[in-house]
Amino acid sequence: MKKWLLLFCLSLLLVLPLAACNQNQPEKIKVTEVTHSIFYAPFYVALEEGFFEDEGLTVELTTAWGGDKAMTTLLSDGADIALVGSETSIYVQSQGSRDPVINFAQLTQTDGTFLVSREKIDNFTWDQLKGSTFLGQRVGGMPQMVGEFVLKQHDIDPHADLKLLQNIDFANIPSAFASGTGDFVQLFEPTASIFEQEGTGHIVASFGSESGKVPYTTFMSKESFFNENESTARKFTAAIYKAQQWVDEKSAREIAESIAPQFNDTDLKLIETVVERYKEQGSFATDPILDVEEWENLQNIMDEAGELPQRIDHETLVNTTFAEDVAGK
Repeated sequence: MKKWLLLFCLSLLLVLPLAACNQNQPEKIKVTEVTHSIFYAPFYVALEEGFFEDEGLTVELTTAWGGDKAMTTLLSDGADIALVGSETSIYVQSQGSRDPVINFAQLTQTDGTFLVSREKIDNFTWDQLKGSTFLGQRVGGMPQMVGEFVLKQHDIDPHADLKLLQNIDFANIPSAFASGTGDFVQLFEPTASIFEQEGTGHIVASFGSESGKVPYTTFMSKESFFNENESTARKFTAAIYKAQQWVDEKSAREIAESIAPQFNDTDLKLIETVVERYKEQGSFATDPILDVEEWENLQNIMDEAGELPQRIDHETLVNTTFAEDVAGK
């Protein structure tokens, strides 16, 4: 009996440290992003500044290179969380999904594209686009929908008042413009700033400033994920909120230095220029709450573009519980 008790005590001495060690291991979260962009700076700050580790999480990040691909990865359980445009959750819901995709933490709150002209224009007005050749984004994507929404706000019919080109692949739009196609082009950063530095084009307006607040990129997951991982979702949202506050308080230079490891092939000064431009126009959300007004603006833009399959209530596809908890609202 004493021998058995001794063996039992020895086994506890071996097992308990291992159990304690396992409890201290960070929880792995698989995240897929629609693309890898300086536009998502607060997310990369959370990665680089250790905010996820502070919450006991480790992030395994993959880039899907497309909204449809990011959503497919999420729906097929290739990722726990997707960073993608909120419109994709509406598309999924309209197809009758049994496991709705829920938006829970907003990252960016404006469009991220800029209007670039081939010629330098000192006093740009939107009516100068009339009669021009405009190289736009792919049909059905948020950049295209926002682009058309803004043009209509300035009394420009994108299908009648100018020659709208939308038959060029997303990845090939910059090279098409650089080779001589179009008088104007809608571009993301840092390409817009690179073109300006090279003299290939000139930034004359911001679609983000013109279109108002919209949940352009949001962290989302399937409803079943929240049912099983409520604590994890809250921790993830807390890390994002810390990063959003950090970005709001820091200079463009400090942010650029933080996220530089994410963009090894991009000059630090260029990263700073892009971050400054996005900060100035309020593209980075300062908290992860996706409110009703932003949700309705998104659907108005989709509806105006003829891409809204059905109008869906905010509470159906948006869960602000975690965002409001961590932000103290």
